Amino acid sequence: MAALVCAGAIAGFFYAYSSSVMGGLDAAAPQAALIAMQGINATVRNPSFAPAFFGTPVAALAAGLGFMALRQKRAGRLLLLASATYVCGAMAPTFLVNVAMNDALAGLSIPADPREAARLWSDYSLRWTWWNSLRMLFSMLSLLLVGLALFVAGLDASRLRRP
Repeated sequence: MAALVCAGAIAGFFYAYSSSVMGGLDAAAPQAALIAMQGINATVRNPSFAPAFFGTPVAALAAGLGFMALRQKRAGRLLLLASATYVCGAMAPTFLVNVAMNDALAGLSIPADPREAARLWSDYSLRWTWWNSLRMLFSMLSLLLVGLALFVAGLDASRLRRP
């Protein structure tokens, strides 16, 4: 269940950014959007974010290995796939793209010229949101795989209990 909760939390986190947060920032004045995103990035790495972000692949991996040990191989393989899907499709882009973009934004002085601020924000927002949407899709796929694994485990367990 920990894998399901963590995967759901992080998929929802990425979904919120792609579906509303970035659009809301896009609607704001570019200087305000840049300042707000700098503030968000400075505070996002916190104790409430870490369990979902880092816990998803660990919980799915642990559950997958546990199911494999219990000889529920279908569920185990689905959970291992969920972990790998999340690591490759959500964590890797986070570290390789989004964090690098956030770090570059953190060192940026907000331009006084509104046109320059608009150009900087537009470039950042478009690229960042695309990569975040990719993280969201892979996180949702991981969530789907965890849910499917639990469903399959329930089916397999009920078959084992039948006389």
